[in-house]
Amino acid sequence: MSTSNTEYLLALHSIKGLGPIRLKAVLDYFGDPKLAWEADGRELARIGLPKNVVALVLETRRKLDPQKYQEDVEKAGIGWLTIFDENYPRLLKEIYDPPVVLYVRGQTLPEDEKAVAVVGTRKITGYGQLVTEKLTRGLSEAGVTVVSGLARGVDSEAHRVALEAGGRTLAVLGGGLKKIFPPENLALAHRIADGGGALISEFAPDEPSLPGNFPARNRIISGLSQAVLVTEAAEDSGSLITAKDALEQGREVFAVPGPITSEVSFGPSMLIKQGARLVTDAGEIFEDLG
Repeated sequence: MSTSNTEYLLALHSIKGLGPIRLKAVLDYFGDPKLAWEADGRELARIGLPKNVVALVLETRRKLDPQKYQEDVEKAGIGWLTIFDENYPRLLKEIYDPPVVLYVRGQTLPEDEKAVAVVGTRKITGYGQLVTEKLTRGLSEAGVTVVSGLARGVDSEAHRVALEAGGRTLAVLGGGLKKIFPPENLALAHRIADGGGALISEFAPDEPSLPGNFPARNRIISGLSQAVLVTEAAEDSGSLITAKDALEQGREVFAVPGPITSEVSFGPSMLIKQGARLVTDAGEIFEDLG
C-alpha cells in the first residue's frame, strides 16, 4: 500500500465505524488512502462496508478537511505510527487486529520490545501497592519497559514506580491523547511523555474515554508486551480481559497471590488456577521469559 497521503489515512481512521479490520480491508482494496477517501458510496459498499458505515464515511468527508485535521494533530504535539511504518511495534503488529494508526505523545524506542504489562484493580489495597511496587521496580531496574493503562490504582502505581526507578513506561489510553483520563493523572501523563516513555492511543485525539473503548485498549496493552502481570484484580476487573487477550495473543500471564479474604485477590487466584504462573519476585518472570 502507498505510505503517502497520510492526512487521508488519519481522516479515514477517525471514522468510528472503520475499526482496524475494516480499515485495513479498505486500504488493501484501494492501495492508497486518498483513493479510499474519494471513493463513491457504491464502491465502498461493493467491498463489504455496511450501509451505516458508508453513510458515516460520506458524512465525514463533507465535514472534515484531511489536511487541516493532520495539522491540528501536529499542533497538539501528537505524533503517529501507522501499521505500514518500519518503526511500528513488532509485537503489536503480530496480533489478530493491530491498530492501523497509533497516536503517540512522547517516544517509543526499539528497546520497548522488551516489555511487560503490569495491570490490576483501580481499588488498590496497601498490599497491592507493596507488591506492585516491588515487582515493577524489579522489572524496571532490569531494563524492562513497563506497559499499563494509566488508570487509577495498579496502573498508576506501575507507571509511577517505573519512572522513579529510572525505567521506561508506556501508557495506553482508552481515549484520545487530548483527553487524558483520569484527570488526576495529568501530571503523571506529562512525566511519561516528557522523557519517561510514551502515551499511546488508537483513538482519535479528541475522543473521550468511553467505557466501550477499554476492551479495545486492553488488547494493545497485552499486544505491546511479552507478558502480562496481574497484581490485584476483582472478579469483574478489566485487567482480566487484558490477561485473556494476552493468552489469545500467545503471551505469558503471571499473577501475584493475595489474601483470600480480599475481593481483589480473586482475579489473580482465578488466573493461577487456570494456569497462570504464580510469581512473588521479578526474577521469576525473567526465568520464564528467558
